Amino acid sequence: MKLIETITLGSAQASITFSSIPQTGTDMLVVYSARNVGDGRTVDLSLNGSQTGFSMRVLLGSSTVAVSSSGSYDGGLANTSSSTANTFSNTSIYFPNYSGSSNKTYSMDTAYENNTTASYQAVMKIQAGLWSNTAAITSLTLTGFGNFAAGTTASLYTITKGSGGATVS
Repeated sequence: MKLIETITLGSAQASITFSSIPQTGTDMLVVYSARNVGDGRTVDLSLNGSQTGFSMRVLLGSSTVAVSSSGSYDGGLANTSSSTANTFSNTSIYFPNYSGSSNKTYSMDTAYENNTTASYQAVMKIQAGLWSNTAAITSLTLTGFGNFAAGTTASLYTITKGSGGATVS
């Protein structure tokens, strides 16, 4: 696994973009810890500037409730201004064969952290998705609901697999 770039916001900003993603790896991992300035807790995902062609299946858990659903688009969760102060969500998105010429699958797990007296302490979401596009992923943008708060951090890694399937450096 090779760290390509880490972006940490010093002030509120609408989005985080990784551009010119090197095509030297076989798989790609994006890890982010986010907080939105407003009350929306969603994070939008764009690949190569596109938000179309996505489909996904989600398992969402909150307190004692579990929900499974399908949809066409989703990028994860971020804590909000109504969350416990100075807490950030955590999300990882894994893209196998991101530089290949087939449609791109991905898996995501995301957790919304909250330590209040609300009816839940955290929301956890696991997602399997497909981006129906055969282009190699060369850029990735995360967009907060409103703006991401200062301190939001995102890191991009590439992973290279050897001929035996083991990760090589």
